[in-house]
Amino acid sequence: MPSAISVIQAEHNGIWRILNVAEELSGAVKEGGAPPDAELFEAVFEYIESYADQVHHPKEDQYLFKALRRRSPELAATLDELEQQHREGPELVETARGSLAACASGAPGACAAFREAVERYLAFQREHLQREEREVIPRAREVLTDADWAEIDAAFARNDDPLFGERVQARFRDLHSRIANLAPEPYGLGLHAREAARPAAERAAAPALLEVQGLTSHYGRIQALKGIDVRIPEGRLVALVGANGAGKTTLLRTLSGIHPSSGGSIRLDGRDITRMPGERRVAAGIVQMPEGRQVFGPMSVEDNLALGAYARGSNAATRADRERMYELFPILREKRRQPAGTLSGGQQQMLAIARALMARPRVLLLDEPSMGLAPLLVAEIFNVIRRLKEDGMTVLLVEQNAAGALGLADHGYVIETGEIVLSGPGPELLEDEEVKRAYLGM
Repeated sequence: MPSAISVIQAEHNGIWRILNVAEELSGAVKEGGAPPDAELFEAVFEYIESYADQVHHPKEDQYLFKALRRRSPELAATLDELEQQHREGPELVETARGSLAACASGAPGACAAFREAVERYLAFQREHLQREEREVIPRAREVLTDADWAEIDAAFARNDDPLFGERVQARFRDLHSRIANLAPEPYGLGLHAREAARPAAERAAAPALLEVQGLTSHYGRIQALKGIDVRIPEGRLVALVGANGAGKTTLLRTLSGIHPSSGGSIRLDGRDITRMPGERRVAAGIVQMPEGRQVFGPMSVEDNLALGAYARGSNAATRADRERMYELFPILREKRRQPAGTLSGGQQQMLAIARALMARPRVLLLDEPSMGLAPLLVAEIFNVIRRLKEDGMTVLLVEQNAAGALGLADHGYVIETGEIVLSGPGPELLEDEEVKRAYLGM
C-alpha cells in the first residue's frame, strides 16, 4: 500500500519540474522574436490544470488536511490559506493561458504580459509547495496517529478512485511524456523541492531468476569484481548503485557475456550459464541496454528496432512488439523513418531501451539510462522504467542516480571497488546514513 505522504511529495517533485520547464521556456520568449511554442505551453498548462488542480490538491484537501484539522487545530489558519490558494491557482493559470494566444499572434506588449503572468503563477505555486513541505508535512508526521494514516493510505490505494486510480495516473504519465518529448533538450533544469523516494512494500520472497555467487572478473592483473553475490527474483526491479569505477558496468558486461568471469557462477532460472557465450545468453533471455545508448546512427529508428529482434526474425510477433514499443514511446513512431543519429539524447535513450525490449528479455540489464540527460528527461526515463516494473519485467538497473534508482527498486545493492558493501530494500537503503552521505549528498 502506498504511503500518502510519499505520494504527495512525489507529486510535489513532478509539479516542480514542470514549473522549471515553464520558467525556462517563458524566459526565452522575446518581444518581436520567434513566437512561443503554443503546443508545448498548452501541454504545460494542461498538466498544471488537470493534475495539480484537479487531482493533487483535492487529495490534500479531502484527506490530509481534514485529518490535520482534527489533530492539530492550531494549524487551521494555515490550512485555510493553503486551501484558498488551491482555489486561486486555476485563475492564475487561465490568465497565463489567455495571454499565450495574444503573444503568439504578435500583439504589441503581449509577450511581456505573458511572461509576467507565467512568473506570477510560478512564484505563487513554488511558495505554496515550499510552505506545504515546511509547515504541513512535518506536522502531519508528528501528530497523525496510525489510525489516521491507515485511513488516508487506504484512500490513496483505491485504484478505482478518480483521484488515485490507475486511469488518472496514466493520464498524468502521458502528459509528462508529451511535455518531455516536446521540450527542447536543455530545459527542465533544477529541482528545488526535496526528492522523496516512492516507497514500495517488499513483496513476498521469490526464487531468483538470475543469481550470481562469488563472481570475480579481471582486466589483466587488475581484479575488477571481488566475489559478487547478487540475486534478482522474477518480476522484481533490483538496483545497483555506486561511484564511477566501482565495477557496475563490469558486472553487467560479465552477466551478458561480453567480459569473461574468472571465478564464481551465474545461474539463470537455476541453469549455470557462467561459460555460455554472449550470443547464446541473449537467446536465453539476458539482454543489456549499453551505457551511452549506442544506437546505430545512420540507420532509421525502425531499423534499429528490427535489429533488436534480429535473433527472432521478422514475423507477426515482432511486428506486434514494434507497435507496442511505439505505444510505450510515441515519439519513436513519429520519427520512425528518421536516422537514429538525428534524435535528441533522450529520444536515443528511449530507442536504446525499446531496441533491448524487442529481444523479449527475461532479464533486462539497464546501464546508466539517465546518464547525460536533463532532469525532465531523467524523470521521463524513470517513468518508463516504472512502467516496465509495473508490467512485471525483471530488471537489473545500474545507476549513479541513487535516489532515482533506489526509490524504484524492490531491492538494492551498493558496490564499492568491486565488492557489495550494502544491500536491502531500496527505500530502506535510501534512509541509510552511509548511502545518504556517499551518494545523496546529505
